[in-house]
Amino acid sequence: MDAQLLRSLFAVVERRAEHAVTFFYSHLFWHNPGVRELFPEDMRAQRDRLFAALTHVVTHLEDPGLPAYLAHLGRDHRKFMATPALYAAVGSSLGAALAHAAGAAWTIEAEKAWTEAYGYVAELMMGGAGEAEADGQPAWWDAVVVRHERLDEDLAVLTLKPRRPFAHLPGQYAGVSSLRVPRVWRTYSLANAVRADGTVDLHVSRIPGGALSTALVDGTREGESLRLSAPGGALTARTAPGAPRSYIAAGTGWAPVKALLEEVAQSPEGVEARLFLVARAKQYLYGRVDAERLRERIPGLRVTYITSAPRHPRDQATERLLHALYTCGNWRAHEVYLAGPPGFLAEVLPVLDHLGAARVHHDRLPAPAGLRGRPSGPAEWFIDPPEVPWHDPAARAPHHP
Repeated sequence: MDAQLLRSLFAVVERRAEHAVTFFYSHLFWHNPGVRELFPEDMRAQRDRLFAALTHVVTHLEDPGLPAYLAHLGRDHRKFMATPALYAAVGSSLGAALAHAAGAAWTIEAEKAWTEAYGYVAELMMGGAGEAEADGQPAWWDAVVVRHERLDEDLAVLTLKPRRPFAHLPGQYAGVSSLRVPRVWRTYSLANAVRADGTVDLHVSRIPGGALSTALVDGTREGESLRLSAPGGALTARTAPGAPRSYIAAGTGWAPVKALLEEVAQSPEGVEARLFLVARAKQYLYGRVDAERLRERIPGLRVTYITSAPRHPRDQATERLLHALYTCGNWRAHEVYLAGPPGFLAEVLPVLDHLGAARVHHDRLPAPAGLRGRPSGPAEWFIDPPEVPWHDPAARAPHHP
């Protein structure tokens, strides 16, 4: 593959990114009518994800971590019913869309380079899917809702019982889908350590305009079935037994941190641990009861609750957290596990870096649809492309958090 030629070609195409993606889906659905039913009714977020995925691949063509990334992507795409025939159809429509958007830049050499690149990508993705099937891993796990607890108007805890063994690690997340919102998948953290009965908890916060989160919080009932994708994520325990560690959680970021702390509580090793639990106001500090139970079970765990003062902006909670982090010592000995909204992570990570924390573990999950503005100009697709919601950050090239 001529990686430099492909990047130059993509630099031309990305100036017409939305036009190219719209052309791609129109071409794909026109020539393959049966494919439309595999995609969600609302295609706006899907268009962004496609171009984000293409951007990631093109900008990492020479990276040694790309094959693992693509293999994982292929394994995960089985939940979208991706078949060899679909890969071929997608390749044909992508080529047509690039040719249309590139204009004079679509030369014989560019077409050859793209054909080789797509063949490479498709081969690795289908190889990853084949390996998962050979290992007996399903495309998804059907799970029944055995408990639905409404904590407030916009927050619910769902307990699911997968119908077949669902192996996961504390701190991981999984894709979730409901027949109430067909063909839509969103990632949610698994909020518990491994249990003997195999159940898993999800902490679901309703997002304004979020079809799936609204369905899970408002509509889902006990006895209903959901689907889970294979678990993934980089926020898993990697601290040596007994070594100091700190946990920082904001909002439903409490879910993976709670799972990690439950794992610590199951270990006989004593630990020096700190937990900072953050909420925009006192009434939203829903994890306090569980945190107190964990403090009783984990000798050496110190817990700090942080909220905004009454009638103050909710951003004050983050300011109070940053002040608390500065007043704590011994950061160079502590590994940190951090979870919360993307904007929260963006504010806290530089402070932890400045304090010299030993290592900081976190997942880079996408902002919910509608909360993050789309790139304002063509160059921003490369400078700050949208996150790809269906991939595992632990497998992303060139490195994981």
